[in-house]
Amino acid sequence: MPNSPIKRYLRHGMLPQLAVFETVARLSSFTKAADALHLAQPTVSAQIKKLSDNLEIPLFEQIGKKIYLTPAGEKLYDGCKSLFTNLEAIEESLSDLRGLEHGRLRLGVSTTGKYFVPRLLAEFIKAHPKIDISLQIHNRNTLIDRLARNEDDLYIFSNPPSDIEIVTQPILPNPMVVFARDDHPLAGKKIIKFEELKNERFIMREPGSGTRMVTYEIFDQHQFDPKIQMELSTNEAIKQAIIAGLGISILSQYTLGLDTSEPRLTILNVEDFPINKNWQFVYPVGKQTSSVARAFMDLVRKNALTLVEEHVGKTKD
Repeated sequence: MPNSPIKRYLRHGMLPQLAVFETVARLSSFTKAADALHLAQPTVSAQIKKLSDNLEIPLFEQIGKKIYLTPAGEKLYDGCKSLFTNLEAIEESLSDLRGLEHGRLRLGVSTTGKYFVPRLLAEFIKAHPKIDISLQIHNRNTLIDRLARNEDDLYIFSNPPSDIEIVTQPILPNPMVVFARDDHPLAGKKIIKFEELKNERFIMREPGSGTRMVTYEIFDQHQFDPKIQMELSTNEAIKQAIIAGLGISILSQYTLGLDTSEPRLTILNVEDFPINKNWQFVYPVGKQTSSVARAFMDLVRKNALTLVEEHVGKTKD
């Protein structure tokens, strides 16, 4: 068929253009698409213009500072979603046939997970050096959005969403502890009643954070509200605020990292702590996990505790 659509798309190099178009349409932003694709924004704009010229119809319109799909763009976007979903399924099937000599793993992790997940990935790469790895580290809300759109093979949450149909598999404990500066008046006290924290100034993660949700669960159990000194969007920023003497915070013990500890931080011996949550693998119900994803889950279930327990014990001491 000399005039088939496939030949036309191949002749004009339109498949890469479609990939760029799908990303722009999904993110509703040329800038965000450029970041996601690791391209310069002018390159993204040029690819969209070429695609529009090849199809002889506009795909986007700009109103103010926002871009919107035209009716033609909406139809093309629907087609792209089906196309790339099918391509992903083909790739996963081929990966299974190839075994673990090739393939890829796309992993989405919450921000606190960055302190230990690279160690797990390093062990996996040792066993399967030809696997391509993509690690996305985001706050909880962004990770939930990616999960809802099925953008990655696996996700690691400490506090998985309850409003999405998901499969969860425990990996290892995620102890939540109370951090303070080493010269805090309560530092070194053998037993601290939770009520003694009533007058302390707390440094909190932003609304929507899994860490913040756990913190409020703890305070609800004790029936009083924390005095919030400030809200910060990263654990690193909270650590620095604690060191600056601005307050205390409830964070994952993994915030200290696996290999080093911050000498100015201490863990307060508050009753009922640590609060033991669990890190969990998460993926949508009905998702067909690839052989690579299954191999990674198997390795982590067998080795995660071994890789981190020595650090957790040292930090607790």
